[in-house]
Amino acid sequence: MSKTLILCNCSNSFALEGAPLSASTGVTCSKVHSGLCTTQAPQAAELLQATGGGENAIVACQQEQDFFVELADDLGLEPPLCVDLRDRAGWSDQTDQTTPKMAALLADALRPSPETKTYDITSEGQCLILGAPDVAITAARQLTEFLSVTVLVPSGSDTPLDRSCDVIAGRIKRVSGALGQFEVRIDALQQLEPGGRGALKFGDPRDGAQTTCDIILDLRGEPALVPAPEKREGYLSADPNSLSAVHAAILEASHLVGTFEKPLYLALEPNLCAHSRAEQTACTKCLDACPTSAIHPAGDHVDIDPNICAGCGACAALCPSGAITYDDPPTSALFARINALAEAYRSAGGTAPRLLVHDRSFGAEMIALAARFDRGLPADVIPMDLERVSGFGHAEMLASLASGFASVDILVSPTTDRSALDTELSLAQALCGTSGVLRLLEPQEPTALCDMLYSASPAIEVETPILPLGNRRQVTRLAAKALQPALDAPIELPENAPYGAVLVNKDACTLCLSCASLCPAGALGDNPDKPQLRFQEDACLQCGLCANVCPENAISLVPQFDTSDAALTQQVVHEEEPFECVECGTPFGVKSTIERIMDKLAGKHAMFATSDAARMIQMCDDCRVNAQFHQPSNPFAAADRPRVRTSEDYFSKRRDH
Repeated sequence: MSKTLILCNCSNSFALEGAPLSASTGVTCSKVHSGLCTTQAPQAAELLQATGGGENAIVACQQEQDFFVELADDLGLEPPLCVDLRDRAGWSDQTDQTTPKMAALLADALRPSPETKTYDITSEGQCLILGAPDVAITAARQLTEFLSVTVLVPSGSDTPLDRSCDVIAGRIKRVSGALGQFEVRIDALQQLEPGGRGALKFGDPRDGAQTTCDIILDLRGEPALVPAPEKREGYLSADPNSLSAVHAAILEASHLVGTFEKPLYLALEPNLCAHSRAEQTACTKCLDACPTSAIHPAGDHVDIDPNICAGCGACAALCPSGAITYDDPPTSALFARINALAEAYRSAGGTAPRLLVHDRSFGAEMIALAARFDRGLPADVIPMDLERVSGFGHAEMLASLASGFASVDILVSPTTDRSALDTELSLAQALCGTSGVLRLLEPQEPTALCDMLYSASPAIEVETPILPLGNRRQVTRLAAKALQPALDAPIELPENAPYGAVLVNKDACTLCLSCASLCPAGALGDNPDKPQLRFQEDACLQCGLCANVCPENAISLVPQFDTSDAALTQQVVHEEEPFECVECGTPFGVKSTIERIMDKLAGKHAMFATSDAARMIQMCDDCRVNAQFHQPSNPFAAADRPRVRTSEDYFSKRRDH
């Protein structure tokens, strides 16, 4: 059965035409209604019944999604797909030009979403409450019906008489983990001794106590015990002086029992990670950016704790090698979505669309308020909602421009993690070559958002839009070449950019090739036939490992982006003449290095005091071993083999006795 778009113009509040939408998307459109959620509810039921519900029924209204889902359920049908064409397109000062945008939004809604990978977190309801006795024990009384509660009060606190929950005293040393698997270390732990007459007493303090719990309710009124506590699931904190805040935290804690699904936000490929080699640290961008400290070193690569990860995506945006990629949705799916939005807009007759990236909470609400109470979005601004915008990096920005968007605006909320966005924005601006087409918008009210979007802004035009396929580095190269096709020199990039060249001081470099042997991306390499150091710029991550391990400090980094094909091939950055063995003539080593060693050791070191010993420095491996073997002081020599014993030896020994 074909898909049917059920149209409603919300009490005739905006223009809606079915024929252009049907022609551009291939979806059958119903006639335009005006009150399907109110006076025309019977007609809505008939339309759902006729389409069969489920994926075949698309309702052009998201505000009343609950109504249409309930109506389908009453009819015994699967819930329909609800698409917002009103707030994001119809309610606009440019309502007569919104058909191409509606077609793009409809095409985006019809795209199949990749399945989210999840895993289960189990919480048995073991709750640790921290705080002064008056607040913490009061909270514990309210939670004992739902959770297994233990209260940790500061050392020296008065002992309670209330035995409805366990009470201990001590000092938190360390907290790790998240919902369902917190690990807590406590110093000066004192357990309550319930026996005896009179006031209860705490026992002797002990350091190094460890325990586990599922939930932590922090009512101390002090700095949190974990980084980014608002992103740490299962860690609830509230100001003990705010009754409403404490009650809200108690209510939330009471619901954290059972099995919960958590998305696996990130995918990690350890072999691509450029964190370190040979105990030399290189790239630490993800470690520096992670707000929850979910990433930690694990040898030559990093590891991610999925329980602590909050899915901000900053690490994936900053990762130079692609070892960390965002997986909810995958990067490839996001590239395909961006391209599909631009294509659908152009296919419906639109030109020069602008992309507005926003989150599904703050951004969606800001757009809805701007549509209802102000001018709404301009007709050429296509909103694209993401769970979080903090991982929308330079590759995604450039892919949007190169796919045909004239500009890209990212709507930032007050709680958006900015650790990666600012860095990625400056990098993308340098790579696209045009200022003003990439912006971070931080409006304080809907009117300010409208003013920012309706005001004139620079635009970029790509002669032939790209198809963004491949990993983030490949798409970045493809986009940069499309956005700046006439470049004849590399693009200068900001410091710490993940693209660039290496500058080798040829006077200092001895071609020891330490850099080539440890380069995690294979950008630096050697030539097995002669002393050469080769470099492929396209592969360079600018991790700095080569500069760190170079014993001569002969390497420095040059952040740049070469769009020419020369960046895709290996270039010789330093070479010297090989030294020929004085015995067999086989080339080996570097001539300048051998001569330098001869100058320092020959006749000056005890091992090379004689001319024959010094001459071995000028020999290849095979000739050197051969020369040493025939020397009187042969280091490979052993004692003479003993004579083989015969029967006569045994007979003569017997005769002697």
